Parts: sequence; C-alpha cells; structure tokens
Amino acid sequence: MNETNPDPDPRNTPGLEPGGGVPPGETPPAEGSTPWAGPRETYNPSKGWAKGPLAIILIVVLLCAAFFLVFALTL
Repeated sequence: MNETNPDPDPRNTPGLEPGGGVPPGETPPAEGSTPWAGPRETYNPSKGWAKGPLAIILIVVLLCAAFFLVFALTL
C-alpha cells in the first residue's frame, strides 16, 4: 500500500481560493482515501447457509404444512 497524505494539498489543487475555500460554481476536491485506517481483516467466513440449518428449517416448514393439511382435512 502506498501510505501518502490523504488530504489534498491546497497549493496543488485547482479551483481553491487562497484560504482553502471553493468559489461558487466549482466542484470541491474529493476527500482523501485511507485504506490502511482500519484493522487488517484476516478471517473472512464463507457466505451462504450451511446444510444443517437449512435442513432444520425445511423440516419445521414441512411439519407446519402437514399440521395445517391434517387440520383442514378434519374440518
């Protein structure tokens, strides 16, 4: 990573007034980037559902559907 100063230099930034302000009609300079500011992330868990939780959810849904089917047939 290139660790440079994230703030733009007012002497080298076009469109700035002497005090660092932006005149009307000008677009202000973009903010600096600090990619090294946060902690280094080394643990990235996989995305998605595991087979166990999906199987449990499917069983619960099937049991609920069976309950309501039996309830409707007994009426």
